Amino acid sequence: MVANRSRTFFSDFRDFVMRGNVIDLAVAVILGGAFNGIVNSLVQDIITPAILSPAIKAAGVDTLSELTISGIKYGLFLSSVINFLVIAFCLFLVIRSFEAVKRKLIRQEEIAEAEAEAVAQEEVNPEIVAQENLTKAIETLTQVINQKNN
Repeated sequence: MVANRSRTFFSDFRDFVMRGNVIDLAVAVILGGAFNGIVNSLVQDIITPAILSPAIKAAGVDTLSELTISGIKYGLFLSSVINFLVIAFCLFLVIRSFEAVKRKLIRQEEIAEAEAEAVAQEEVNPEIVAQENLTKAIETLTQVINQKNN
């Protein structure tokens, strides 16, 4: 009985791990970590020195981490705020571009569905079918009259 429970436990765990959501989440966490490294480098090596270099020079320190007042490391705080703003802005751009692509795909699907529906209505529309049948009957009648006259 214990072996059956452990087999069920491990098969349930395997099923849980192999779900698409868990794998997607793992990929997102790994990519988020890599993205975090890129953003940290951008903030610490490019943006922060460009924005805060006057403050760093005025304080007479070499690095942002040395900006302190009575032991309060406001330089690191400023760096963290800038880091947050850059990450938020990057995520905003990514989400905005995905939403734009999503809206475009939805519009294309709606157009394709409308075209398919229009074609289907034309094929099944009884007025069009009746008109086509009437046209064929008139053409057949014209041919019969022409054959009798010749």
